[in-house]
Amino acid sequence: MIAVYSSFFFFLLLISSVHSTLTISFTPQSLNRSGDTVTIQWTGVESPSDLDWLGIYSPPESPHDHFIGYKFLSDSPDWQTGSGSISLPLTNLRSDYSFRIFRWTQSEINPKHKDHDHNPLPGTRHLLTESNRLKFRLNRPDQIHLSYTDTVNEMRVMFVTGDGEERLARYGEVKERLNNTVKARGVSYERERMCHAPANTTIGWRDPGWTFDAVMKSLKPGVKYYYQVGSESKGWSEIHSFVSRNDDSDQTLAFMFGDMGCSTPYRTFIRGEEESLSTVKWILRDIKSLGNDKAAIVSHIGDISYAKGYSWIWDEFFHQIEPIASKVPYHVCIGNHEYDWPMQPWKPDWAAYVYGKDSGGECGVPYSVKFNMPGNSSEAKVRNLYYSYDMGSVHFVYISTETEFLKGGKQYSFIKSDLESVNRSKTPFVVVQGHRPMYTTSTKGSDIAVRVKMIEHLEPLFVENNVTVALWGHVHRYERFCPISNNTCGERWHGSPVHLVIGMAGKETQPIWEPRPNHPDVPIFPQPARSMYRGGEFGYTRLVADKERLTISYVGNHDGEVHDKVEILASGEVISGGSDDDDGKDSSLGSKSEFEGLWYIEGASVMVLGVVLGYLIGFFSRRKREGAGSSNTGRWIQVKNEEET
Repeated sequence: MIAVYSSFFFFLLLISSVHSTLTISFTPQSLNRSGDTVTIQWTGVESPSDLDWLGIYSPPESPHDHFIGYKFLSDSPDWQTGSGSISLPLTNLRSDYSFRIFRWTQSEINPKHKDHDHNPLPGTRHLLTESNRLKFRLNRPDQIHLSYTDTVNEMRVMFVTGDGEERLARYGEVKERLNNTVKARGVSYERERMCHAPANTTIGWRDPGWTFDAVMKSLKPGVKYYYQVGSESKGWSEIHSFVSRNDDSDQTLAFMFGDMGCSTPYRTFIRGEEESLSTVKWILRDIKSLGNDKAAIVSHIGDISYAKGYSWIWDEFFHQIEPIASKVPYHVCIGNHEYDWPMQPWKPDWAAYVYGKDSGGECGVPYSVKFNMPGNSSEAKVRNLYYSYDMGSVHFVYISTETEFLKGGKQYSFIKSDLESVNRSKTPFVVVQGHRPMYTTSTKGSDIAVRVKMIEHLEPLFVENNVTVALWGHVHRYERFCPISNNTCGERWHGSPVHLVIGMAGKETQPIWEPRPNHPDVPIFPQPARSMYRGGEFGYTRLVADKERLTISYVGNHDGEVHDKVEILASGEVISGGSDDDDGKDSSLGSKSEFEGLWYIEGASVMVLGVVLGYLIGFFSRRKREGAGSSNTGRWIQVKNEEET
């Protein structure tokens, strides 16, 4: 018996010694702002396994399975020694972080416990060690983004803080003299406002902080202003700048896309959209090229962050776009991943299989609080559904495809009245934007009912009021149509708007294209005759206009160059593709183009080659990333062939 007790005591000592040598630490001990990098180090992991993992927690007291993200220890080159380190940038979630190391075994893989990509989520049964708390030292305003109001000489700025104490915005024409001050209005929301899981569960919910909203007024037209937000007691943000709207200018500059999402530096319950980083990079390049006196806007037409009920993804998204959105107005319209839930108010019988639970239970609440677009549209307390504004020579209209748009409804009445009241001598071009497309050659069947109703109810308004361009997202690739109405190509845009699908900004799922009838075995090219160009890579579009010409260019993410272009003249002519005499510049603005040096020669041969090369590069680079298992997608990610929007 003594021998048995001695052996047992020795075993306990052995276990104790193993655990006492396992350490976890991080440097630095605190962070200043979102995006700062922390390095987590560990030593003494016995018999390391490639399934050992590091959990990232905020707040630190979260249950083991309520991580915001995780990394496998094998992401460290030296993991097999039992020691290693992982560095990653962190976003300020207004609460402390902590880190935990777990052991997970093959026998514990639960095929029913999966993330959105159907990958097994790691098990939390065997906690090996836990770190101290990591703090953000400062509570400065974060997630700064601009937007227009209904008044031309105003600019709205919104930002997030950890408390509801008074905050201000101060601004002026000189960086060192921000003499104009305006009080910001702060709002927040509670978990009880969420309508479904995971948004209303403890796994998906995190405190969203306070969103503040201030309007900078009495701005001079076309002038560069400097501004910052915050308070003396809580601290001020860095000083940012923007160029005010100029109602007397004919020039319009816009960056337009849908379905971007954001990347995360860790694996989590949903996939991070790695390509969104490239979209942001190239748009930021273009904005920086504009100089000090050129105003521009961004249009993100639905499926904004892809948070899907995991609230901290919104924080990651706004941190990612802040370098853009703090410089130019960032306008949005609602998509299925912001709004749709099973009990949404408008869900007619014909749409029973269209509007599901894509918002992850958010039901439009974060979208309504975190953005404040022009107009005052709302339904069931959800805002920012439909609105319009002028910029230069273009009248922009944003609509909702997720709420009622049929004849007789409030939105239909707004669209009809708005289009009928456009001053075409001031804004000869009209651009309508919404999420689900009226026209697409994607073969996804569940959206057919929506397209039929849009053509029946909305297209007559577009045709009667000479809408120039209609832009849509939802399908995660680029496609440009001929001037079209009632599924028939026209020769001019008068009465036949040019439709483009631009949902290629980041979401990594591949549409299944409709082939041309006599080429059913070639799914990408050639496409049906009504489809003028279909792109197979990620990117965004640039819109440049004056009173004579509107040009939309499709910029690919793999090289930042133009792969397709359409020029639309005020006279009605539509010129498809580029021309050899462009000399790398945008002809619509002449030799003083804002993007001089960024527009490229786009001869007809280059355009044809771009169709094939763009698709192949986008497709194979995506396959390479997924096959190799990048740090964001991991070893479990399957190649997806189905379209998922």
